[in-house]
Amino acid sequence: MSLSFCRDCLADAAPQTTRCPACGSPRLLRHDELTRLAIAHVDCDAFYATIEKRDDPALAAEPVIVGGGRRGVVAAACYVARTFGVKSAMPMFEALRLCPHARVIRLDMEKYARVGREVRHMMLALTPLVEPLSIDEAFLDLSGTERLHGLPPAKALARFAAEVEKTLRITVSIGLSCNKFLAKIASDLDKPRGFAVLGAAEAPAFLAPKPVSFIFGVGKAGAARLNRDGFHRIADLQRAGEIALARRYGEEGRRLARLARGLDARLVSAARETKSVSAETTFDHDVSDFRALERILWSQVEEVSARLKAKALAGSTVTLKLKTATFKIRTRTRALGSPTQLAARIFAASRSLLEHETDGTKFRLLGVGVSAITTAEAADPADLVDARTAEAEHALDRVRARFGENAVVRGLAFERPEERWASSRGAQPRLKQ
Repeated sequence: MSLSFCRDCLADAAPQTTRCPACGSPRLLRHDELTRLAIAHVDCDAFYATIEKRDDPALAAEPVIVGGGRRGVVAAACYVARTFGVKSAMPMFEALRLCPHARVIRLDMEKYARVGREVRHMMLALTPLVEPLSIDEAFLDLSGTERLHGLPPAKALARFAAEVEKTLRITVSIGLSCNKFLAKIASDLDKPRGFAVLGAAEAPAFLAPKPVSFIFGVGKAGAARLNRDGFHRIADLQRAGEIALARRYGEEGRRLARLARGLDARLVSAARETKSVSAETTFDHDVSDFRALERILWSQVEEVSARLKAKALAGSTVTLKLKTATFKIRTRTRALGSPTQLAARIFAASRSLLEHETDGTKFRLLGVGVSAITTAEAADPADLVDARTAEAEHALDRVRARFGENAVVRGLAFERPEERWASSRGAQPRLKQ
């Protein structure tokens, strides 16, 4: 059964009408599969920038960029700034070249996280099956919720979007489909303040002209390999079929074949596991000196270790990230013999990687992360770890927990004022979901 309704007042509308018969709004939603779809992707529009505009009405018509100083990157750009070509993750100097009159606002992660939690709380009122992807986006599965809300999933989502706009004074865009892959695509089709539907029947034709890189997980290297093998558009993958792609690429070939036809069996999972814990710092000045980098690395490692311990997690892969003065990124990885949450072990592995990279190259960013995450029970087995080193570190942790983070400072953490290269106050740790 086809459904057509007004996104503003939720009144039903005849398929041929262009305006809501109840409120006159032109924002009508209609689709042949609308009553059968329940998987949604919800994405807050230009989240950081929208919050800043909400809190300062004088910025309403201004191009707003949220991010660090000239040597940082763009964390978010409002839609006005985007008309000048400014994009997220763009170097700040490039963004200001494109839009020199932009209003630049520094990140306020505490404020953004608070609003993000409010949005998440409103999502959970719709369904317990909320799978966060980041602070401002999530997948939702509204299957079986029609009796609870007295509305089909599409109408419940439209009401949710209106409530977010009224209560929090920010906007969201919604993609609705039969699976996560198509829902994520749909949410990008009608931004900002959008609601797009992409059904299973139309998916193959919609996907066919798109480049193979349109499929998530196909990066530059993967796309280049597919292009060399004659696969340029998703239509090429559709024609090849699952058996041929599986013979050529194994399990990845099967995945590509299915997604090329709009098939995605992944479930919306409310319990997303932490995949890595990391910290990174962008410097005020390029740094090439090993000792200066080593001190910054140690502070980052301590932050990562503290996060792992607080979450009762451990990891067995250490990754060092460096960005050169010319914006080339180097990532170096080392697998450990067993999972760890000890700063000493993380530092030993990352410091060794850093030594091999400090060859006079100037760096603008340094980061360290731990992945291959598992529970703390598997961490640092006594037969492989120096018991005295582990006990000493845990003793320091207990002192800091009782008297504060600055109660004990390791010697490596000290540095002279003129050596304070980092633009932030130490590394900013983050949990990647």
